[in-house]
Amino acid sequence: MKSLLDNLFFRSNNLNIVSNNLKQISLDTPASKIFFAINSYSSLSEVRYVGGCVRKAIKGEKIDDIDLATNLEPQEVCEALKKNQINYYATGLEHGTITALIDDYKFEITSLREDISTDGRHAQVKFSKDWKKDASRRDFTINAIYSDIEGNIFDPYNGKDDLEKGVINFIGNPEIRVQEDYLRILRYVRFFITYSKQRHNHEIVKSLRKNFNGISKLSKERLIDELEKILDKKILRNLSKDKFCLEILQLTFPQLRYFDVFFRLNPYAERVFIDIDFIFIVSLLIIDQTDNAEYFLYKFNISKKNQKRIKNIYYFYKDKTTSKTFSESNLNKVFYYQGKETVIDIINFKIFKSKKLDNRLIELSKSYYNKSVPAMPVKADTLMKKI
Repeated sequence: MKSLLDNLFFRSNNLNIVSNNLKQISLDTPASKIFFAINSYSSLSEVRYVGGCVRKAIKGEKIDDIDLATNLEPQEVCEALKKNQINYYATGLEHGTITALIDDYKFEITSLREDISTDGRHAQVKFSKDWKKDASRRDFTINAIYSDIEGNIFDPYNGKDDLEKGVINFIGNPEIRVQEDYLRILRYVRFFITYSKQRHNHEIVKSLRKNFNGISKLSKERLIDELEKILDKKILRNLSKDKFCLEILQLTFPQLRYFDVFFRLNPYAERVFIDIDFIFIVSLLIIDQTDNAEYFLYKFNISKKNQKRIKNIYYFYKDKTTSKTFSESNLNKVFYYQGKETVIDIINFKIFKSKKLDNRLIELSKSYYNKSVPAMPVKADTLMKKI
């Protein structure tokens, strides 16, 4: 009896925490303006939080993206926002998605829908008024949880329980869900590594292996976008514990060769690990003395700025390095010609790749953080005037 009461009180307290976390979203952001605009549109109109922000609120994680679902059709959403002087643009009108802009916040608002047909990449949709049908076309139970602004949850597939138990369940048949959108293979990897407390379900593993070749149908943009989410610090550290997820990731991105770097960090790299960004992580995974890095950059669409950043590190390490390579005079040349970011990347790359600490490199890295490239004493316009 005592155990039953303890469980009931625990669940009650947990629900209160979740509800408060969800209410906090509208206190920390202008989300309440979206709720007012849509809920006041008509007597039947309604909008709810959905997906990642609800999942993160349940887990007490930082909420960075806010997705909402509504029973209004896209044109009606636009009318509701316009009536309330809220700026917006159509990010995926054919799929019912409108992005609202308030201050520095973006809110993705998607109309309830059903998938009529899918080809593994795209879906033809029909807009709906049925919240459960909208939930049924989502990928995992943990992503099919909705909440109103007061923190009241609508959870038709028991996603909250799965999240708390650490179970990653597809909604419906795993094979069918994967064939609807092959990106779900990588999304499974991300959610499993992040939240699972259980072993892989044999049927899910079987379905993912059977349909793996479908990943080749996905656009490079979608793959890189998902890779950036997977190469999160927490996920990277846990990949070493899961051979199946690591295998899927390396089959999808065969140029990512050096995950072991993150499984054996030296003490300094361990301390600064939290501050490194996606592009630097990619450089650690792909750069060696072969053309592996160049092939990755050719294959995937990465901005020219980020390509240049990776290439600067690559060209520095393309030839064998010696003690002179890391002399202060040599690094100063890099600093003056290629900038502060490049020289810090180059030094940190060496530190992360080293099993033993080199205190001299650490001190050099710190010194360049505080340096500024000196400005030319004579500017071009001054010379022009003299001429």
